[in-house]
Amino acid sequence: MKRPLILVTNDDGMFAPGIKNLVNVAKKLGDLVVVAPDSPQSAKGHGVTMSVPIRLNKVDVFGPDIEAYECTGTPVDCVKLAKHVLLKERQIDLCLSGINHGSNASINIIYSGTMSAAMEASIEGIPSIGFSLLDYSFEADFKGASHYAELITSHVIKHGIKDCNLLNVNFPKLPLDKIKGIRVCRQAEGRWIEDFTEGLDPRNRKYYWLTGQFTIDDRGEDTDIHALSEGYVSIVPSMHDLTKYAAINSNQLMEKLG
Repeated sequence: MKRPLILVTNDDGMFAPGIKNLVNVAKKLGDLVVVAPDSPQSAKGHGVTMSVPIRLNKVDVFGPDIEAYECTGTPVDCVKLAKHVLLKERQIDLCLSGINHGSNASINIIYSGTMSAAMEASIEGIPSIGFSLLDYSFEADFKGASHYAELITSHVIKHGIKDCNLLNVNFPKLPLDKIKGIRVCRQAEGRWIEDFTEGLDPRNRKYYWLTGQFTIDDRGEDTDIHALSEGYVSIVPSMHDLTKYAAINSNQLMEKLG
């Protein structure tokens, strides 16, 4: 059988350990093209570069058999350029984004450059998976994440993704032998309580540094947050349609609008 063409991207940059581990997984399952930002782009969301030119630089990071490009733009730019420039004459069969350093469970999917890259591919009709590990450390242990990323990717290649085009996968911060399995679940309701630390730079100008704490009041046992807390890999079937369908015909809403 013909090997699938897999686009690999991320938001942590070409030299992050997470993408190296994902490339090692993906190269077992298909032919790869890697397009990743030339610098960390965490929390860039679905940002697109429009005011300055974007450049692609071919690099030899993963060996001569894997085509890889650094992109000066955002994670979404990486996918757009791969689809419409680098691979415009070829069919991309699957997009893998990650493995992100840090959680993209719950509301974090909205801010995530990792998940926005995967979502952009899914908008283009490409089945896509975003992978994230609940460990921000550069020295994080990716054995468990890599093992389950291979299982999930292999299944998607063989069977497709039913009823959606995008999966948000998060791995608990656990050794491989401590991970209990996989749960398909819903996105938990959560939010960031944000604060800004104020300071003065060497020229006596004010600056603000974003800080915050993630909070969740959703106690449902069918959520990604609960699955991860119980030691499971969470998979949330996701989409870019943000419509609240239950409110379309809401009499209360219509009455308020007059």
